[in-house]
Parts: sequence; C-alpha cells; structure tokens
Amino acid sequence: MRTRLGVIVVGIVFVASGQQGFAQTCDTFCKPGNNVALSDEALRNLTTGQNNTALGAFTLFTTTTNSNNTATGYDALYFNAADNNTATGASALFGNRTGGNNTAMGANALLNDQSGSGNTAVGYNALSHYNDDSGTAVGFEALMNNSTGFGNTATGYQALSSNTSGDGNAGFGYFTLESNKTGSSNTAFGYGALTTNVSGSNNTAYGHFALINATGNSNVAVGSLAGNNLTSGSNNIDIGANVVGVAGEAKTIRIGTQGTQSSTFVAGISGVAVTGRQVVITSAGKLGVATSSARFKRAIRPMDKASEAILALNPVTFRYKKAIDPDSTPQFGLVAEEVEKIAPELVVYDENGEAFTVRYEAVNAMLLNEFLKEHRKATAEQCKVEAQARAIQELKGLVANQQKQIEKLTAGLQKVSDEVELAKPRAQVVAND
Repeated sequence: MRTRLGVIVVGIVFVASGQQGFAQTCDTFCKPGNNVALSDEALRNLTTGQNNTALGAFTLFTTTTNSNNTATGYDALYFNAADNNTATGASALFGNRTGGNNTAMGANALLNDQSGSGNTAVGYNALSHYNDDSGTAVGFEALMNNSTGFGNTATGYQALSSNTSGDGNAGFGYFTLESNKTGSSNTAFGYGALTTNVSGSNNTAYGHFALINATGNSNVAVGSLAGNNLTSGSNNIDIGANVVGVAGEAKTIRIGTQGTQSSTFVAGISGVAVTGRQVVITSAGKLGVATSSARFKRAIRPMDKASEAILALNPVTFRYKKAIDPDSTPQFGLVAEEVEKIAPELVVYDENGEAFTVRYEAVNAMLLNEFLKEHRKATAEQCKVEAQARAIQELKGLVANQQKQIEKLTAGLQKVSDEVELAKPRAQVVAND
C-alpha cells in the first residue's frame, strides 16, 4: 500500500499461492485532497474532490469533484455526485446523484435515492425506494417502499415498510404502521401499533398493539392494546391498557376499564359554577345528558297510579361513612335497600347485582304526578265549593226578591185593609128625648 498524489489506493488481489495480497494501484486521475480509497475501483473517477473515504469495490465510483463523502461496502454511493454523504453497507445510497447530507447504514439503505437530501436510513433496505428529502428510517426494511411520502420517521423492524406516498408519519417500534401506504400524519409508538392501517390519517397510537386493527381517521389510543377492537370507525379516543373499544364504533371516548379502575379524580370541576344540562352515567360507565324528548322514548302513557309507590317510601337523614365523606356532612334521602322492597324499578344496581343507589330523578317525576293528582282533587273540590257558593248566592237573591214581593204584598194588603176599614158604615148616635 502506498500514497500517491494525496490518494491512498489499495486493491485486494489473489496471488498464485491462494493467499490474499495487496496490489498498490493509483491511476493518473487521482488528485490530492486527503482522499482514501480501499479496494478495486473505489473512487475510480475522482478528480478534485477532497476528504472522501471509499472502502469497498466500486464505492464512490463516479464521484469526481465532490467532497466529504464516506462510502463503505460494495457499490456504496456508486453514482454519487454530491457532498457530505455517508453510506455503510452494500449498495447503500447506490443511486444517489445530487442529494447531499444523507446517511445510509445497511445493505440497500437509500438504494434508489437520487436527489433527496437530509435523509437518514439505518438498516437493511431502509428507505431503499425513497427519492426525496428529510426521511428518517432506522430498522430492517423501515420505510422500505416509501417513494414520494415526505417527512416520515420510522424506527423499528419493518416500521412503515409499506408506505408509498403518505406524509408526516412517525412509527417507533416493531411493525409500527407496517401496512400504511397513503395515510398521512399518523403517529405510532409500540410493538405493532397501527399495523393494519393502510390509508387512514391523523391517528395516534401509543402502546403495544395500540390501534392494531384500525383503518379509520383521527383515532387516539394510549395504552397496551388500547383501541385494539377498533376497525373502520373514526374520531375515537381510547385511553388505558386493554381499553379495546368496539368494532365499527365512531366518535366515542373511553377512559379506563370497567371493573379495573375504581375511582376517578378530575381537577377543575368541584367548586366551579357552570350552567348546562344534567349529566347521567350508566352502570357501564357511559356518560351522557338526561333527555326528555319524545324522539328517544317509546310506550309513553300516563303515570296514573304508578307513582303511588313513593307514598310508602321512608325518607331519612344520614351521614356517609368517613371513607366516603370525611367531613360527615348531613344528608337527606332514601335507603336503596328499603326502596328495593317497595319499588325495585327505582333502584340502580352495581355490577354484583346489589342495590347501589336510587333514581332520584324518577322519584321527582313521581312526586310531581302525586302532587298533580292532589291538585286536581283540590281543584275539583274548589270548583264544587264555588258552585255551592254561587247556588247559595242565587238562593239569597231569590229570598231577597221573595222578601221584597212579600213586603210589597203586605203593603198592598195593608192598603186594601185600610180602604175596607174606611168603607165600613160609621155608627150614628140618636139622641132620646
């Protein structure tokens, strides 16, 4: 091995005995400039380029005036005509021509890149079909089929390996986003996260197999197996390990697993005054607002005597146990077990089938029905009393009229009597002599 014109060129040959030896070669096109070439045809066409290192047959073969490149491995940076590239592995950055500032480590890494710059590919076939800028792939066949997709980052075995034109995706972990082809702006962290997604966009999956079967858009899953059952639905949020969701559902938020988490603390609610509608929760943990629209009801009929059960209920005062209410605030209400004996339809049961609470909103409606029934009775009685009062008033008027008539008749009789009296002959007195 020797140095000539600033380029170290060493060719490996076989001698007659079968032992490897070194052939010291340097053609007339080699120029000064801290260049190193090891193996046949390495830096074969270099002219004025500087600070290049070529280790392996045909490495940096066509490079002439470019500088600061490092190629290690058969055919690495073979067609290179740019600066500041690093390729380690057979055919790494093989087709690169004008792209600069690329790093490829692994056989066929960035194999077909021609003009893309600022790419990083580590692993066999990583970004092997890419020809654009700012791609990052670390892992066996990571982003292997990506051709026009821009700004993707893949770290892990076959992460985003099927992606062709999807942009702005990030996959970290074994098989993350492995089937994605055209979906964009997806983020997957964890073994197998978003593996099945092909064209869905704006999904975020954190955790082992999170959103593994999802193909929709704008889903969020955080936790091992989170969103595991989601398929084509979109706009779902599943948070927590094993919060798997339901196949086909959309626009649904699920936090925690029923039976696993037993308490919920949310800041910014207690003590904050707001207006709005009543929030209710089912025994399955589903939240919603109370509705009274006929659109959501069936078998509507008058309550009638159904509300009479509340008349047998026993309202009590009480205090919750210290574990529930350390302040021991006085409470007013009913005992669910007592209500169950009278009106079980007013009781809400827990997952073990035990009486848990009372449907106070239903009690209020039943109270209203009983109040209205009594109100109607009172109204009817009032109407009766008013009718009687009117009848009495009419009788009084009749009596008054009769009294007037009697008085008139009496006056008439008195007049007649007086006239009769006046008409009687008067007695005459005869004097006797």
